[in-house]
Amino acid sequence: MAEKNAIEIDQVSRVYKRDEFEIRALDNISLNVPEGRFVAIMGPSGSGKTTLLNLIAGIDHATAGRVAVGGEEITGMGERDLARWRARHIGFVFQFYNLIPVLTAFENVELPLLLTKLSKAERKNHVESALNLVSLADRLDHYPRQLSGGQEQRVAIARAVVTDPTIVVADEPTGDLDARSAEEILTLLGELNRQFNKTIVMVTHDARGERFVDTIYRLDKGVLVGIDPGGHARATEQAASTGA
Repeated sequence: MAEKNAIEIDQVSRVYKRDEFEIRALDNISLNVPEGRFVAIMGPSGSGKTTLLNLIAGIDHATAGRVAVGGEEITGMGERDLARWRARHIGFVFQFYNLIPVLTAFENVELPLLLTKLSKAERKNHVESALNLVSLADRLDHYPRQLSGGQEQRVAIARAVVTDPTIVVADEPTGDLDARSAEEILTLLGELNRQFNKTIVMVTHDARGERFVDTIYRLDKGVLVGIDPGGHARATEQAASTGA
């Protein structure tokens, strides 16, 4: 049975204009991400990683080509339709967490649910489940300043998954963390992917991330220069070949 693609990028380019200059951030990119995969987009600074992530998340528009997510083509959507689409289908995880300092962990995670028709009791159940998922059920009344960086990122991940999105996009999720916290966050993302079959697309400079993902898409100067198996894919293949 053929795999369904969560993401289809077909001959996509993104060109920005600065006065009389054109900056080609992405140049004729084509790739497919099957459902339920944990993938990384890697490459040097300025290679187009975040631009590609923003196109997948519907934050930016392609100059040319086609972008489809969850079987729905988003290339030609207007801003209002894209905003509604993002609210239903995309969960965001950022490098600097983007938590609101005056809100508790519970209230930060609840924010995306305020746009839904869920009752207060239903929202409470969803938020508590999401915080339990990231092992922070005992921190729901804490403010961001009362949490470590790793705990703040866990809250951000809970906020990203509380609406049960089609895709989780993570932009440098370990970039502001120490080595131990970075490993914990990568492990958590891997667990979310395996246990809940959640498609996760992560932009990262962190070489540690390669061990956790199924596929690595390598960009350089806006061009897709390689598609490599990640450490999880290699481990799975090895286990299958040895009958483990």
